[in-house]
Amino acid sequence: MILYGIPTCDTCRKARKALEAAGHDVTFRDIRKEPLHEADWVSLLEQFGDTLLNRRSTTWKGLSDSDRAGDPAALLRAHPTLMKRPVIEAKGKRTLGWDAAAKATWGCEA
Repeated sequence: MILYGIPTCDTCRKARKALEAAGHDVTFRDIRKEPLHEADWVSLLEQFGDTLLNRRSTTWKGLSDSDRAGDPAALLRAHPTLMKRPVIEAKGKRTLGWDAAAKATWGCEA
């Protein structure tokens, strides 16, 4: 199982702790230190669409209107912290965020 996120994200830390407590072997991938490739961003955007962009983040708020209107894959490549976190991937499945549905998907307490 791979958890994509950043180490300072509280939600990523909570998800990782819950996943490990549920018996999952979690590999954490820091998207700042180990950026995703273009194909990865495209695949994630195909699956999650615009919900992949965290429009509540300080990074998003700091962007100009013209930047915000740009290509989402290019925005995410330039500013990986714009990705809503965490993205969790295992056994051909992916979830975005750490809501009740994601917790249920991975067998964690809701």
